[in-house]
Amino acid sequence: MRKKLVLLIVALVALVVALRGQDTPQAPPREFTNSIGMKLVRIDPGSFKMGSVGIYGPVHDVTLSKGFYLQTTEVTQAQWQVVMGTNPSEFKGPDRPVEQVSWSDVQEFLRRLNAREKDTRYRLPTEAEMEYACRAGGQDPDVAPNLDDVAWWGPNSGSATHPVGLKKPSPWGLYDMRGNVWEWVQDWYARPYSVEPQVDPQGPPSGENRVVRGGSWFQNDATFLRCACRRSYAPDYASNDAGFRCARTF
Repeated sequence: MRKKLVLLIVALVALVVALRGQDTPQAPPREFTNSIGMKLVRIDPGSFKMGSVGIYGPVHDVTLSKGFYLQTTEVTQAQWQVVMGTNPSEFKGPDRPVEQVSWSDVQEFLRRLNAREKDTRYRLPTEAEMEYACRAGGQDPDVAPNLDDVAWWGPNSGSATHPVGLKKPSPWGLYDMRGNVWEWVQDWYARPYSVEPQVDPQGPPSGENRVVRGGSWFQNDATFLRCACRRSYAPDYASNDAGFRCARTF
């Protein structure tokens, strides 16, 4: 009788453990590739100090309470062509980043991509998400000590874009977070930041210009390739040194 009771208790404990395991939510996949070859990696929640002393300040605490996916490269001309049926880029090449696209153009691309993927979660990253991803949880410094290894910029670009993913990736597996092309983000531009701590900041509710991040092939000054660097363009402005990468909500 005692032995049967022990076996019954063991079976009940195993059942409870199994049921708890079923209730525990599974973490989203570390990475995935969609139907047009975009590879995205999971960026987990966290906190960091956003901005830098000077024109890209003030430095302030930011917490991202929700994880998201971020494309490992800039959107290529081939990917844009599949979705939009055109290629507006000046520096032609299927694996080069698409450029000569405005923020407004990108919104139409995202609308069509979501319809194609039967998904509603593809979007531009926020400015805070881009800086957080660039800093890679503190593993990548604001000012990269080895720009030629990780970025196409003035001294090595030959005054043109280059195929994505040729330089070394960041510690989080992201390519070309500095250089190649400036990247549109979702936020309206405001300067300076609020000094107050922020949780999931979305930028101001309105404005004249949208933010771009990351620097481009055109820059000879390494300041423009800092994680904290930010510039702004009008939403309908298109340039041969501005493109984007996609984010996706879990």
